[in-house]
Amino acid sequence: MLVLGWLAGQPVARAQTPSLDPNAPNQPGLASPALPPRAAPPATAPARRALAHPRVLVLDAEAADRPLLRRYKLKASVPDSLSALREVRELVLALQGDAYLTASADEMHWTRDTVRVRLYVGEQFRWAYLRNGNLGDGLLTRAGYREKFFRHTPFVPEDWARLQERILVEAENQGFPFATVGLDSIHLSGHDIAGRVVLKRGQVVVFDSLQIVGNSKTKKRFLTKYLQIFPNQPFSQQRVAAAAQLLRQLPYVKLRAEPEVRFARGRARVYLLLDDRPSNQFDAIVGILPNSNASPTGVQFTGDVTINLRNIKGGGKQLGLQWRKTDAASQLLDVQYVHPNFFGTPLEVAGSFNLYKQTDAFLTLRPRLQVTYPTARAGRISFFAEQRSSYLLDTLLKEKTVLPDTIDSQYNSYGLAYAWNSLDDLFFPHRGYLVNAQGAVGTKTIIKNAEIKPELYDGLPLHSTQYSFALRVERYLPVKRAGVLLLRLRGEGLLNSRLFTNDLFRLGGLNSLRGFNENQFYTSSYAVATAEFRQFIGPDSYVFAFADQAYARHDISDDRRVEQPTGLGAGLSFRTAAGMFQFVYSVGQYSSQGFELKSSKIHFGLTSRF
Repeated sequence: MLVLGWLAGQPVARAQTPSLDPNAPNQPGLASPALPPRAAPPATAPARRALAHPRVLVLDAEAADRPLLRRYKLKASVPDSLSALREVRELVLALQGDAYLTASADEMHWTRDTVRVRLYVGEQFRWAYLRNGNLGDGLLTRAGYREKFFRHTPFVPEDWARLQERILVEAENQGFPFATVGLDSIHLSGHDIAGRVVLKRGQVVVFDSLQIVGNSKTKKRFLTKYLQIFPNQPFSQQRVAAAAQLLRQLPYVKLRAEPEVRFARGRARVYLLLDDRPSNQFDAIVGILPNSNASPTGVQFTGDVTINLRNIKGGGKQLGLQWRKTDAASQLLDVQYVHPNFFGTPLEVAGSFNLYKQTDAFLTLRPRLQVTYPTARAGRISFFAEQRSSYLLDTLLKEKTVLPDTIDSQYNSYGLAYAWNSLDDLFFPHRGYLVNAQGAVGTKTIIKNAEIKPELYDGLPLHSTQYSFALRVERYLPVKRAGVLLLRLRGEGLLNSRLFTNDLFRLGGLNSLRGFNENQFYTSSYAVATAEFRQFIGPDSYVFAFADQAYARHDISDDRRVEQPTGLGAGLSFRTAAGMFQFVYSVGQYSSQGFELKSSKIHFGLTSRF
C-alpha cells in the first residue's frame, strides 16, 4: 500500500515528480547519510579543516538491475562528499521519474576515498487503466487524454502531471479558475495502478468588466470587442493572457504591466494598465539628389509628406495619407482607412487606394479591400481583393510601329496576407522579430488602346493568370548596453507569361534601397538584404550605419537583365521640440555606377508625433 498512499496524497492538479523527502519511507539512508569519517589531527600540529578531495562512487545493487543503472551514466568519481550526495539524489529522482516509484538509496557507507551506496531499484509500476471520472469526454479529449496512453504503459509521474495541467487549463478557460484535479478510486494490484481522474470544478466565474488604469483615452467599448472579453461570459485565462500580446500590437497605447484580474463573488474584473503614447504622425522629408540628369541645375529635389491619424476618438480607427514626389514629373499618393471590430466582431476591415503617375508615360490606380483577423499567438491573418489598373499617357502612340514596353492593362487578384511580430517596441525596437508575407493570384487583362495600331496586338495573350508574392522579415538583436543590430530581408516577385514596364515593382530610394534615386530600378522580382547597426544615445535617439545589398531582376520581352546594386551609408535620428529629426547620407554602386561622391544622396526630414 506504499504507492497507493502516495497516489492518494495527490488531490490537486499541479502534481510534481516525487522528491526525496526525509520523512518518506524507503529513503532514510539518503536523507540522513552517514557522515564521512574525520581524520584525527596530528598531536603536534594545530587542527586544520579537511580539504575536499575526490571520492569514488560505488553502487551496490541487484545483479538484474545493473544493466538498467548503466543507462543513467552515474559518475564514477566526484570531487567531494556534497557532490556525491547530489549525484545519488539525482539518480534516485531519475529512477522514480521513469516509473520505479519505490527506488531509494537505503544506505551510504563512507571511507576516506570511496562512497559505497546500497541502492534499491524495485519494479517498474504500470497503468492498468485510467478512466474518466466526472470530466465529460469533450474536456478530457481536448486535454490530450487517450486511453491507450494510460493502459499497460509505465506510470511516469511527469506524464500524469502534464495531463493534470492540461485538464486545469481547459477548466480555467471554461469558467473554473479554481478547479483541482486528482485520482479517485485508486486500486493497486501488484505493480499495476488503476484509477479514475476526477475534477473538482469549484465556483463558476464569469467576466465582470474591463477597467482602464492610466491616462489612456481609448474607449472601453472598443477594447472589450478587440480583446473579446465580454461581461457575463465564462472566465477564460487564455483570453486574459492573450490581452497583453494583442495590446502590444496597437501603436497608440503603451502597456505598463501585465493585465491584472481580481475575483469577487463569482465575477472576474480585468484591469488594464494603459497609457496613451504619441502615435499620430506628420512627416515632411526633403531629398537632395546631386548630379541628376532630370534637372539642368544638376540638383533635384524630392519630397515625402505623410499624415497618419490613429485611434480616432478613442475607437481604434485609423486614417493615413502619403504623398511622394519621386522626381521632377512623377508622383505617388497613398490613402488608407482602417475600421476595427466590424459589426462587433474581432474582424478589422481596411480600404486603401494607391495612385502612381510616371512622368507622361502611364498612370496606375490600385484600390484594395482587406479583412483581417488579429490573434495573440498566430499573428494577423488577412484576406484581400485588389484591382490594379494601368493607363498609358503617351500622346505619340499613333506613331508607334512596335508595341511599346508599357501597355493598358487590368489585374484583378485575390490573396492572403500574414503578419506577426514580437517586437518589444513598435517604434524603437531593441529585440524581437517582425514577419510580413502575402501571396495573390488573379487574371491579368490587356486592354487594347485605340491609339495603338490593332495589328501590334497580334499574338499577344490578352488574358493570362498572374501570381504575385511579397516577404519581409526583420530581426532586432541587442548589442551590449545600448546597441541594436537590425537584420532585414525583403523581396517581391511577379510571375506572368508577358510583363511590361508598368507592371513591374519599383526599387530605390530612402524606403527601399538607400543610395539610389527614388524608383530607379524597375524589377519583376527583387530581394534586398540589410544590416544596420544602431547606437542609441537616448530612449528614442540613435546614430546608425547600414549596408543594403539587392538582387534585382528585370524580366520583360526583349529586355532581360539582372542588377546587384549595393548601398552604404550612415545617419542619425534624434528628438527635438518639433519632433523626430532624421538625417541620412548614402551612396550606391551598381554595374554602371561606382561609389562616387557626386552620386551620393542626402535625405533629411522631421517626423512629428502627437
